Amino acid sequence: MPVDYEGYREYVAARLDPLRRTAYLLCGDWHTADDLVSTALVKLLRHWRRVSAMDNPDAYVRRTLLRVWLDERRRPWRREDAWSEVPDRAVNPAVEGTADRLAILALLAELPPRRRAVLVLRYFCDLSVEETARELGCTPGTVKSQAARAIETLRGRLVGTAVGDEEVPVHG
Repeated sequence: MPVDYEGYREYVAARLDPLRRTAYLLCGDWHTADDLVSTALVKLLRHWRRVSAMDNPDAYVRRTLLRVWLDERRRPWRREDAWSEVPDRAVNPAVEGTADRLAILALLAELPPRRRAVLVLRYFCDLSVEETARELGCTPGTVKSQAARAIETLRGRLVGTAVGDEEVPVHG
């Protein structure tokens, strides 16, 4: 039975931007986000016949994207994070709230991968606790505790106090 390439193209065209934004929230880098989405879409194409018959193919794609990101984070060269100078970031001061968004994204990037994934799935993708647990392959209680700890960490860092025993990485 041949693959429905036209249906695949329509699906991807309709969901490419939200997938890129979700990937960006997970990894914090647009180039890496594009790589993650590309890898996830290749995996989707391999299983398109089965996925297109599902009730909720978006859940499959979201889970695939999440797993691709977690796999990428496990690679040894991704753990290296050293530079001699802080890279310049273009900021348009005319855009309201940009500094706040950048601060939140920087704090989000400091969270461990699972906690970050919980926050992105729960509050950006608007999944329920049970749906998030299914996506991550854990219990709803784990989702709740990871979300609570992540939010506590973010709050603590927003007000400038360290929460728990996690330290903010210093690059230099």
